[in-house]
Amino acid sequence: MIYVALLEITDLKKTYGRRKAVDGISFNVDEGEIYGILGPNGAGKSTTLSMICGLITPQGGSIKVGGFDISKDPVKAKRLIGVVPQETALYPMLSAKENLRFFGTINGINASKINEAVSKALMIVGLENRANGRISKFSGGMKRRLNIAAGLIHEPKLLIMDEPTVGIDPQSRNHILNTVKELKKGGMTVIYTSHYVEEVEYLCDRITVMDHGRIISEGTLIELMKKESEFQKLTINCGRVPNECNDIIKQLPFVEEVVSFSDYIDIITSNAEKILPVAFIEIIKRGGSVSEIKIQKPDLESLFLKLTGRTLRNGEV
Repeated sequence: MIYVALLEITDLKKTYGRRKAVDGISFNVDEGEIYGILGPNGAGKSTTLSMICGLITPQGGSIKVGGFDISKDPVKAKRLIGVVPQETALYPMLSAKENLRFFGTINGINASKINEAVSKALMIVGLENRANGRISKFSGGMKRRLNIAAGLIHEPKLLIMDEPTVGIDPQSRNHILNTVKELKKGGMTVIYTSHYVEEVEYLCDRITVMDHGRIISEGTLIELMKKESEFQKLTINCGRVPNECNDIIKQLPFVEEVVSFSDYIDIITSNAEKILPVAFIEIIKRGGSVSEIKIQKPDLESLFLKLTGRTLRNGEV
């Protein structure tokens, strides 16, 4: 299949004081693909998405959506974009149908087509039976699904989804993931950000990893894993992680990155078999007690840890 770039980002920049929030990044998102963006807090993801949506003005570079430069033809560019924000943007005292009628109207859907558009959007997210239900009575998962319906009611070419499954039940999460898959089958292009690595692995055709305002790796999951195929993730459960263990283990040969948690430590290494006995001794010597050891092949989580020195699920992100 031949793809055409729907979104073109070239040398995009944004600073806040002395901090470079986005530092000259460039990437394309092809028509019909799901493009994942991973990065710890402060990596520049939200600033990038806000610039794509036209909410923040770049200080350098360009953004083109469907060939329209968002700084020169903002109306034409924005008509092609739908946004599903991290926080639900709904009116709690209105019904699902009333919310969608409002968002459809402000996105330019005329009165003769609004009812059809509302019905279609509700069907896509599986809430057609709750059309008249008041939002204040909806569960968190249902609100998230309606949030998606509001973002796609005007049938945008590009749908931006920022952490759409945060804080919801597994059933609603699975429904959202399946919805995204179906949207792709229908030809929609999606930018997807998440702190759940397995979601990005499951959904995305290509993935970019951002940190400190820069893109530090990009490609398909297979391409990214090939780059890091020589590395393994060694996880040692030790009740508590003794002080100084991180620094000592990180200085060992073959160790690429070390991150400790309250009761275990992750080590990215090119030779887990050699590192394991040394790390074991260092932990025991400092009063730790090893209860379980795992050696895993490279995955997106370990790649992210290697590239950024952090994980997507600890308190640092």
